Amino acid sequence: MTATIARPMSVKLDPDTRARLDHLAESRRRTPHWMLREAVAQYVEREEKREAFRQDTLKAWEEYRTTGLHVTAGEADAWLAQLAEGNDIEPPECHV
Repeated sequence: MTATIARPMSVKLDPDTRARLDHLAESRRRTPHWMLREAVAQYVEREEKREAFRQDTLKAWEEYRTTGLHVTAGEADAWLAQLAEGNDIEPPECHV
């Protein structure tokens, strides 16, 4: 197993943002460095999820264009309403 080596990266912040970061870090009893690492980690995770969702959407659109299979908004709404009421039912069948 190889160890991951963290490499430094500089971030230039305007004075107002830096002061806000310092204030927040102090109130949370964390270092500004910790706050930046946490913010970047959360941002990267969120953006990776967003990109995965986008890719899934593009894949679904291409599949629809190829097959024409779909469910109507009404069918989907009725299914979701049943789920919201606690009924564990199968999703509607796709059709042309």
